[in-house]
Amino acid sequence: MRADAFRKDYGRASIRTDLLGWCEALTEIANPEQITDFLRSLRAVREFKRQPIPDDVVQDILEVARWSGSASNRQFAQIVVVRKPESLQALAGVGGYAGHLRGAALAMILVMPGEWAEGETFDEGRLAERIMLAAAAHGLGASIGWFSPDGRAKAKQILGVPDPKVVRTAISIGYPARAPRRGKR
Repeated sequence: MRADAFRKDYGRASIRTDLLGWCEALTEIANPEQITDFLRSLRAVREFKRQPIPDDVVQDILEVARWSGSASNRQFAQIVVVRKPESLQALAGVGGYAGHLRGAALAMILVMPGEWAEGETFDEGRLAERIMLAAAAHGLGASIGWFSPDGRAKAKQILGVPDPKVVRTAISIGYPARAPRRGKR
């Protein structure tokens, strides 16, 4: 199921103003089994083709992220889109679990205010998963990673993020180099 197929029949305005209508519309284009199969099929992808992602696709993923919920019902997260291979390489090496940024077409780095650790980590998880789902809707693979405490300071320096903001979560995005393998459940 692709996001553009949904938008073709049901404009964005109707989706945002009527939750019940949105739920009904969703079941008109896909049955519950198809939707849950899509959700179950989501896999972390860490190896990517060397193929750029069109700007309109990136903008759509960012728009989905913008509408993601948060613990305080505010949109205070900032997302830095990184496309330069040398920047992706540098971020992949700062420490933590972000080596998969190295081969990605782009990364989306979540920048949080640094004011409320518990709420912000909750919001980061929601936001990262939403970005992954939006990427998958466009046929892209993604993987969520994080920077170690020392790596966070280095990542902030690379990105030019000032204190007290926090850089902890990174999402690599690109066209999968091969089909993700389904693990045993």
